[in-house]
Amino acid sequence: MNHGVRLSAMALGLLLSACQMVGPDYHRPKEGAVNRPDLQGSLASGDSNVVSAPVPQDWWKLYNDPRLDQLVSQALVSSTDLRVAAANLNRARVQIEEAEHAGGFTTKAEAGAQRLQESAESYLQGEKIPVANVGNLSLTTSYQFDLWGTLQRGVEASQANADAAQAAADTARITLVAEVVRSYTQICAANEERHIAEKSLDLQMQGVRLTQRLRDAGRGDETQVTRTQTQFKSLRADLPKFEAERQAGLYKLAMLLAKPVNQLPAGTADCAELPKIAQVMPVGDGAALLKRRPDVRQAERKLAAATAEIGVATGQLYPNISIGATVGSVGFLKDLGEDTANRWGFGPMISWTIPGNQARARVREAEVSTQAALAHFDGVVLNAVREAQTGLAQYTALLERRDALAEAEESARQAADQTHRFYLAGRESFLADLQATKTYTDVTAQLSAANTQVAMQQINVFLALGGGWESGRTP
Repeated sequence: MNHGVRLSAMALGLLLSACQMVGPDYHRPKEGAVNRPDLQGSLASGDSNVVSAPVPQDWWKLYNDPRLDQLVSQALVSSTDLRVAAANLNRARVQIEEAEHAGGFTTKAEAGAQRLQESAESYLQGEKIPVANVGNLSLTTSYQFDLWGTLQRGVEASQANADAAQAAADTARITLVAEVVRSYTQICAANEERHIAEKSLDLQMQGVRLTQRLRDAGRGDETQVTRTQTQFKSLRADLPKFEAERQAGLYKLAMLLAKPVNQLPAGTADCAELPKIAQVMPVGDGAALLKRRPDVRQAERKLAAATAEIGVATGQLYPNISIGATVGSVGFLKDLGEDTANRWGFGPMISWTIPGNQARARVREAEVSTQAALAHFDGVVLNAVREAQTGLAQYTALLERRDALAEAEESARQAADQTHRFYLAGRESFLADLQATKTYTDVTAQLSAANTQVAMQQINVFLALGGGWESGRTP
């Protein structure tokens, strides 16, 4: 018996000495889009409106708006989206623990008792076996060796999936911040543009009254009155639009912060000045962008998980090796624990489901999934650079339009001032003075709308750059 045990131990030792990791080790693909030199360079490309300085972690603080900082801080604490992301991340971490505890020691305890009538013929006996009270007590423990590295590949896959969940949480965070800043900007823009529209409406009302007086004095006609009244009504019809945009921004903020509108920070609903960045926008370069964007990291970790799954599937083709021991007592209830009923044993165990076409197909499926994950990784990289470049190009175009409108506003202001001086000197009519002032107000409204577009595009650019996840990461 000792000789048999020694042979079993020797055989087990030889098997363990052959331990190896099945499946490929993960390495970031050298030929992947993430390593393309043309995607690593400057994003500024000589654009004076941006600079290749590092993107700040808390980019919204560039606005120097304490109320906005407060809104973002509250959203990061109470957002339901971040709660979902945190729960998904915790689940992924628990799955790592589950994978780490796979294999190793397994212990099973059993106990039972029954009134038993055994089959005599099953024991090759011709006479009936008496009915008896039979019991069973046993304790079995075994240790499964990760001979082929299958379990380790499972741990690698779980860890990579947890990293991907962390990247998804980071994506949720930067998206949340961008939406908070966007909603706040929408409120400020709506209030500002409504103020300008109300000023234009007052001027148009003065025009209506003037044309009515001229008509009554015989110096005008009903057509002029009707035309000015139509313009007044058209301007008045636009006012509800600004209030609707303001309310929509407030409701969006309330949802993002998970609190009622009346509990938003004081002054939020009355903000009437757009948040402005008092410096040239920092945008970094392509290499930093690809390291910073959470969706790029998420796609890369998904590729690593898919690679590890090849090893998991391959390991199913090989036998499981374990060593175990059993101790117990089986027999008549009255004899349990006696030498005649006790049993024990230990030794190596092997179990192997002979692999068929289905098992090999699972390996091929894992390999194809890795190819798909690689293609997705490349696509995410290319899309990240495209979003950043497109956002910056649109930002530059909006700035140029805004600057042109600013020049037009200055010209309209000068014309309005000059016409007003001529009116005071008796060289222009009041109607001409009013019309010049209205033209100036109209251009101011266009400039205000252009400033809103610039502010919104700044948010889009920061979102495309992936800034804002580094500090306060989801635990």
